[in-house]
Amino acid sequence: MSDWTSLWYVWLILLLVFLLLLCGVSASCIKFCCRKKRLPVESFPRHPCDLAGIGIDSDSTAHSTVT
Repeated sequence: MSDWTSLWYVWLILLLVFLLLLCGVSASCIKFCCRKKRLPVESFPRHPCDLAGIGIDSDSTAHSTVT
């Protein structure tokens, strides 16, 4: 069985993975803190929307074919 200290490339890979995870967590924390301090700004003004409704009575062919 090999000694873990002689496998330098395994330690290098583990160090790189740890550094990538550390950078990702740090970037996420910085992004979260910056978003929390900034006031919400609307990118575009809201416009009222029109809503259309279609009524179906009990005598229509669409209703009779479904039932």
